[in-house]
Amino acid sequence: MDHPSRVGKYEIEQFLGGGMSHVYRARDTVLGRRVALKLLTSAGAADDESKSRFLQEARTASNIVHENIISVFDFGEDNGLPFIVMEYLEGESLRSAIRNGRAGDFANRMHIALQVARAVDYIHSKKVIHRDIKPENIHIDETGKVKLMDFGIAKSDGVQLTRAGFTLGTPYYMAPEQVLGRALTPQADVYSFGVMLYELLTGMRAVSGDKVDAIFDQILHQPLDLSALDRLNIPIQVSTLIRYCTAKPPAQRPPGLGEVAEQIEQVLLTTAGSRPIKLPKVPRIAANVDDTGAFDTDPGLRGLPPWLQRIMLRFPRAMRAPMGVMAVAAVAVFGFFVLIYFILVLAHIV
Repeated sequence: MDHPSRVGKYEIEQFLGGGMSHVYRARDTVLGRRVALKLLTSAGAADDESKSRFLQEARTASNIVHENIISVFDFGEDNGLPFIVMEYLEGESLRSAIRNGRAGDFANRMHIALQVARAVDYIHSKKVIHRDIKPENIHIDETGKVKLMDFGIAKSDGVQLTRAGFTLGTPYYMAPEQVLGRALTPQADVYSFGVMLYELLTGMRAVSGDKVDAIFDQILHQPLDLSALDRLNIPIQVSTLIRYCTAKPPAQRPPGLGEVAEQIEQVLLTTAGSRPIKLPKVPRIAANVDDTGAFDTDPGLRGLPPWLQRIMLRFPRAMRAPMGVMAVAAVAVFGFFVLIYFILVLAHIV
């Protein structure tokens, strides 16, 4: 895979991941600051709708300024390929935090949810619907600061980029009306937020399955199984809020995430100082990189069995690089043969 060494005034430092568009860590050679640069691939630029959607993402995100939303510094074209320049975020995606058991206790997870609710409520005030609220599109730094990312399929009032009957979004987090390809309102994001909050608290998806048809059938026709909330003794106010957000008819959901944020604030006030709620430990596995720009924290562990990933995550980061993994594997094999040798020697002596 060929990658550019420079895009405009931006010097490429590292490829971070991507699909139809590639995300790089880069340096602004004029201002001297590190940035994240998202570049549409040649295949993406050749598709008119993909290119239009990419440019719409740049325009939408660049007009939104909020402490919990990733900042866009610049966008343009280089050799016919559109690019977006954003702030470079240190930390990990919410997906990675959940998987690796770093989302914190109940209060910390509710603080994460509160920041997401505020961010999405703000974009709704700007007449923008995100349409893809999910853990991969939420970034957390080491201080717990949340940033909402990826406006690739966000829709502004008066802008139509999707073909009739064509559905965009991530299946597990889609609202029923989104699955049906109907016109969306902010209540679609409210639904996705509720599904995301359930996963944040339980470590499990509210909707399961590996086939799109089965997933869509659950979303459209089956009540979400939220019983894990009761088993974990999640406060009734929170489980009620999640059920409210994930009601199938949009009219039965909260009118907006501003109201949801207020309810979360109230929960945090009433549970402050109370006995900590024990949340499930999710097996630590290596994070993946996808087209959202979520950063891969342990690329050397991809493809390894989960039990081996959990062992490797105990080692320093340098040893979790591909060469480090190979070195550990070699030592393990050598140790195994040494053990066999001593067993045979002892058996011979006896």
